[in-house]
Amino acid sequence: MDGGSIGVEAIAPASTMSDPEVVARVRAGEIPLFEILMRRHNQRLYRAVRAVLRDEDEVEDVMQQAYINAYMHLNQFEERSQFSTWLTRIALNEAFRRRRHMQRFRSPDAVASDDAANRGEIMETIASAQPDPERQAYTRELRRALEHAVDALPHTYRTVFMLRDVEGLSTSETGASLGLGDEAVKTRLHRARALIRREVATQIGGSAADAFQFLAPRCDRVVAAVLAKIGDGR
Repeated sequence: MDGGSIGVEAIAPASTMSDPEVVARVRAGEIPLFEILMRRHNQRLYRAVRAVLRDEDEVEDVMQQAYINAYMHLNQFEERSQFSTWLTRIALNEAFRRRRHMQRFRSPDAVASDDAANRGEIMETIASAQPDPERQAYTRELRRALEHAVDALPHTYRTVFMLRDVEGLSTSETGASLGLGDEAVKTRLHRARALIRREVATQIGGSAADAFQFLAPRCDRVVAAVLAKIGDGR
């Protein structure tokens, strides 16, 4: 693929095209159009990877590597599945690989200590929350309570909850992303919801979709880093 520069004037009209159409043009050599795919899917990838890794620096590193992996294997994408599902699978595979690598260098006592601290933090958050019918569902405090609750879930439930309830994927899309059947997704989602205390779930209402935002500066940083690497042919 040729790494020649394409101006904003070319990217703007292309932004209305479907994912497969953009992929075809990137394959044909219009590498800067890969930015469209990244910006379209940054939020989903962030939430998927964030469900596996809770270290924000690691999350961004994994996202960048996932995009590079996707770019390097773009010719392997087949339109039998959605590009977003294919990309999410790549990101989750990289996140799980990174998580296994990190755990090799941590003692069982350290892992248990972190898990206990997370459980204690969410229980303290829930216990201190006071029902207030005047509070709005989209307040920062409620989003924080939700994020703490999700972080406290076992990772097998956390990934399903993040993709299904936070990102809003369907049961089949979630299963395809994680390599699970529909029934397994439903079972894990049911257990995840049960582990999030009623007080928090009642307060957040519909604000789940507003949690774990991947805001513009971070989006720009990931996009710039990936474009720099693939532009150099790495």
